[in-house]
Amino acid sequence: MQAIKPIIWDGEILQLLDQRMLPEEEIYIQCRSVSDVVGSIKDMVVRGAPAIGVAAAFAMVLAARQITCADAGEEAAPVSSDGLLEHLEEAAAYLKESRPTAVNLSWGVDRMLGLTRRLRDASPDKILKEMNIEAENIFREDIDCNKKIGDWGAQLIRNGSTVLTHCNAGALATAGYGTALGVVRSAFFGGKKIAVFANETRPFLQGARLTAWELQKEGIPVTLIVDGAAGYFISSGAVDCIVVGADRIAENGDTANKIGTYMLAVLARENSIPFYVAAPSSTIDISVSSGEDIVVEERSADEVTAVRGTSLAPAGIEVKNPSFDITPSRLITALITEHGITFFPTREKIRQLVREMKGPKDILPK
Repeated sequence: MQAIKPIIWDGEILQLLDQRMLPEEEIYIQCRSVSDVVGSIKDMVVRGAPAIGVAAAFAMVLAARQITCADAGEEAAPVSSDGLLEHLEEAAAYLKESRPTAVNLSWGVDRMLGLTRRLRDASPDKILKEMNIEAENIFREDIDCNKKIGDWGAQLIRNGSTVLTHCNAGALATAGYGTALGVVRSAFFGGKKIAVFANETRPFLQGARLTAWELQKEGIPVTLIVDGAAGYFISSGAVDCIVVGADRIAENGDTANKIGTYMLAVLARENSIPFYVAAPSSTIDISVSSGEDIVVEERSADEVTAVRGTSLAPAGIEVKNPSFDITPSRLITALITEHGITFFPTREKIRQLVREMKGPKDILPK
C-alpha cells in the first residue's frame, strides 16, 4: 500500500497537497499563516472533515508562531500569555468561519483552544511548544482512528463484494488513511476480493479526480460512474453495499455528507442493500438535535457552471449549489466509528456511544 500524504508538518510550515490539481499534478501548497490555511480550506486545496480539522489544529500553531517574539522578529516586543491567548481566540473565530458544515474543523480548533486556556499561566514559548505537540497528536490520532474504523468496517464487507462510494472519504480527506475508503482499504489489504464503484460526485468531481486516483494508486479495483448511473447499477444487483463518510452527525443520527448522499441512501433502502456511514466520533455533534439544525454550506455557482475554466452553462443562469445534504438516521444501516459499529443509529444509541467514548471501551474486534 502506497502512503498518500495530504498533510505534511515540519514544525514551521504546513504543506497541503493541492487537491484541486489532482489527478494530473501532485503539488503542495505551503501555508505559513492562518490566512494561508483559511484560504486553502475555502478554496478546496484541503477538504474532507477530518483533514480540515487536522489542518485547523496546525493553523492554530501557525497563529501562535506568528505572534511569539521568536517569529515576529527581533524588533518586536515580547508578547504576554494573555496577548497570545487573545490572538488565538481571534484566529479560532476566523478559522471556524471558513466552512460551516464540517464539525471536525471547530472540534480541532476548540481542542487547541482548550489546551491554551489550561496553560494560561505558562510562558508564550511553553504554550507554543505544547500546542505543537497537541497538533501533532491530533494528526497521529486521526490516522490511528481511521485504521480502527477500517478494521471495524471491514467486518461488514463480504468477500467478493462490490462497494459503491460517493465523494472522497479516503486518505485525502483525512490525515492519511480514510474513513469510508479506510473500510475499503482494510477489507482489501486484509485479503478480501472486493471492487469499488466510485461516483464522479458533481460538481467538484471528488470521486472522479480523488477517489479513483487513490484506489488506482493502491491497486484496488475501481470503476468510475456518473452520479446519475448509481440507481441503474444498484437496481441491477451490481452493488452489494454503499459506504460513505460524514461531515457532521446530529444527536439523533441524521448525517450531513456530500450532496447526493441522501439519494444513495434512498436507493439502498429501495433495493434492500446496506448503507453504511464511516466517520470518526469527533464528527458527532450532540449540540445539534437533528439534521434540520445542520447548516448546509452553499458554494459558488462557478463550480456548477464551469469545470476548470471551461463553461458548461449559459451565462447568467441561476444556480443553486448546496455542498451537502442530510440523510435521515432511519436510512442508515450502521454507523462505523473507531469505537465500533452502531447498527440503525438512534438518538438513544448516539447518546450511549458518546458516553462510551469517555470510557475504556475502545477495543478493536478480534
